[in-house]
Amino acid sequence: MKDDRLAVVCALSGLLAMPLAAGGVARAASGAPGGLLVYLGTYTQGKSKGIYVSRLDPVKGTLGVPVLAAESVNPSFLAVHPSGKYLFAVNEVASFEGAPAGAATAFAIDASGGLRPLNQSSTRGTGPCYVAVDRTGRHLLVANYGGGSVAVLPVAADGKLGPASAFVQHPTEGGDPQKPNRPHAHSIDMDATNRYALVADLGLDRVYVYRLTPEGQLAANDPPFARLEAGAGPRHVALHPSGAYAYVLNETHMTVDAFAFDKARGALDHRQKLSALPAGVAVAPGFSGAEILVHPSGRFLYSSNRGHDTLAVFAIDKDKGTLTLVEHVPTGGQTPRGFGIDPSGRWLLAGNQRSDTVSVFRIDPSTGRLADTAQSVEVGAPVSFAFVAAPPAAP
Repeated sequence: MKDDRLAVVCALSGLLAMPLAAGGVARAASGAPGGLLVYLGTYTQGKSKGIYVSRLDPVKGTLGVPVLAAESVNPSFLAVHPSGKYLFAVNEVASFEGAPAGAATAFAIDASGGLRPLNQSSTRGTGPCYVAVDRTGRHLLVANYGGGSVAVLPVAADGKLGPASAFVQHPTEGGDPQKPNRPHAHSIDMDATNRYALVADLGLDRVYVYRLTPEGQLAANDPPFARLEAGAGPRHVALHPSGAYAYVLNETHMTVDAFAFDKARGALDHRQKLSALPAGVAVAPGFSGAEILVHPSGRFLYSSNRGHDTLAVFAIDKDKGTLTLVEHVPTGGQTPRGFGIDPSGRWLLAGNQRSDTVSVFRIDPSTGRLADTAQSVEVGAPVSFAFVAAPPAAP
């Protein structure tokens, strides 16, 4: 999976020259009045041309046919500004403006749900694969997988991005001198207090913790990181709504680690490790963990298993934050990379990257179990989801 990612990044490096000038703004997909706009980040080496938008009826769970919202190269991961006015995407490439770096693109969300490009800024590292906005809306945080680094980009009042205010290069260290452990930052998320940024580094088997200053600087926390099992490959971190717990999905070992999170110190205390696969199922060639999310209620945790092509459902102990496996559910397609849970917690949308489809599941509010609604819409290589409150559809 990691080699495939870098191959795609390098192959598309030369295609990023001013994608902002290309493409148009789409009308929002038809559906129930109001509802939710769902933006889909994709890889564009196949059927996709950029970011797509659909409309989700939060009562019926009906998902409209996705339409192109804006052309962009490899807009794999998305984040929405707290105001709901702007959307940000990484462009997962290895070269930008003649330098070895990727880019982040800022868009304004128009009244129809279309996207109007604002500007781009370098992420200063190659292959950016994850983006998040801090709770003030002033800072965009990016993880560069290929470069093994993280960056902070200032967000102006008009949604435009400035040059990086902070950049941290993770080290290459340890292991066999002929084959050292190289950094691959895979995600970056702000905690509930908006003081700490948690970074999963797949190559170093660590979750780093940084203090984010009001000026957009990153300072190493004390302790600076939590260490995962060697070779586990920490990929994404899911933070509990209470701020008291953090869950790490390991791509290579296909395990989930549960931590207590000390909001005062920014420290991670390991509590539990368990497999994301069913009992008796071992990691096989082509298998890897992809995404992990906590339900808005804080009662359930979900993760996706590529190769096995399932979603794992866990119950969260309300007092300890530990996990109990509930079930595994097929996603109805191949390679479920990313998925999204709507803000109401009623619906889960699973993106099947190699099947070019998105499947809709109903979430049982009492058990967290998933029921397949038999809905499936087509979109090329879906990777990530972002939800925005939608205006009523035009008559």
